[in-house]
Amino acid sequence: MNTLESATSLAQRALVIAAELSLPVLLVGLVVGLFVSVMQAITQVHEQTIAFIPKLLAVGVVIFFLLPWLLTVMTDYTREVLGQMSAVGG
Repeated sequence: MNTLESATSLAQRALVIAAELSLPVLLVGLVVGLFVSVMQAITQVHEQTIAFIPKLLAVGVVIFFLLPWLLTVMTDYTREVLGQMSAVGG
């Protein structure tokens, strides 16, 4: 395989993996933010820290529980990249 094609393929895969890894965290932040916004609209309490703290906690919990999967995906991609580098270089 051509080196340029290989590099393009790896870059494209990196972008897909970045989107795949960030999507669960971003969705949880979105859902929690929407819920907090609705609750603030209902209670008419508009304090910025009330919106920030629940999102921060929810994102932290999601990262904690998804960390093994996140690390597995990143490790597999790293092995793929290093394997292709050694195939091209050696």
